Amino acid sequence: MIEPTDLAHCRDVIRTGSLSFHAASKLLPTSVRDPALALYAFCRLADDEVDEGDNKARAVLGLQERLELAYAGRPKNAPEDRAFTAVVEGFEMPRALPDALLEGLAWDAVERRYETLSDLRSYGARVASAVGAMMCVLMRVRDADALARACDLGVAMQLTNIARDVGEDARAGRIYLPLDWLQEAGMDTEAFLHDPEATPEVQRMVKRLLSEARGLYVRSEAGIGALPVQARTGIFAARYIYAAIGAAVARQGFDSINHRGRTSGRRKVALIGKSVVRACGSVVLPQSPILFAQPLNEARFLVDAVAKTVPQAQSGRTSSVLNMMAELKARERNATQSSGVAAE
Repeated sequence: MIEPTDLAHCRDVIRTGSLSFHAASKLLPTSVRDPALALYAFCRLADDEVDEGDNKARAVLGLQERLELAYAGRPKNAPEDRAFTAVVEGFEMPRALPDALLEGLAWDAVERRYETLSDLRSYGARVASAVGAMMCVLMRVRDADALARACDLGVAMQLTNIARDVGEDARAGRIYLPLDWLQEAGMDTEAFLHDPEATPEVQRMVKRLLSEARGLYVRSEAGIGALPVQARTGIFAARYIYAAIGAAVARQGFDSINHRGRTSGRRKVALIGKSVVRACGSVVLPQSPILFAQPLNEARFLVDAVAKTVPQAQSGRTSSVLNMMAELKARERNATQSSGVAAE
């Protein structure tokens, strides 16, 4: 389905750009691993272009164009795009999933801040749970309960990343901590961004984020048993490796201003061993009732898009994405006009 040279390129992108995903992907069956590498390489490239580029709005609009071409079967002449298009066609990938990722990246481009934890979950649903839902599609899983737990895992991972990167983000002028938490702590957001410090208040916020993530990791486990047996070890590994990042932050006293939580290679090997044991046990253990918990409200639209339980809901989602793109185009147009005036 994917050209071997394109797949090899995607594999190299992941090997150098995401060590945790690369380690976990080795445990997936080939039928899932290869399209997953293609999917993740495309998503990683998009994220890097928005995160590191000089013109974030233009990067998101460029991604929208690439998605349009992929879904039209005429991908941009690049390995990631060709491989992604093959995945879209081979697995009938619902357009709502990459659109959700696109919307989340657009939020990054406009440097959106999040008032509440629910708003932050909405962001996590777009930039992480959408990828988890796409992984379910690659496994030929479209069950609503399994999808809900995959979305739990995506949000948990994103909250972990945010907790780990508070200092790094602040020094880059970004903040993902819920603004109402800062307000409750009597902190000024701009002052924190100007001079981020690991105060007890900030450490409590990091701890609170990781506590939220921990609960979602536990909920996500119930869905792994609903996945194909051969894929369970890889997903358990992703769950444990990302959770270990949070554990590393906790060991540093929840100080992610001066330290960055990491997991060693030896620790990852141990977690992979634990994943093998859990995956084997999941074959004989009865289903957990947690599997049937309602999806996060913020991620429900992803579940509906794949399980096709509420097809009429998609028109509202499409409008949301289009409105976001219109805002970015307006920003890009204004920036171009402003630069022209400055040049005169």
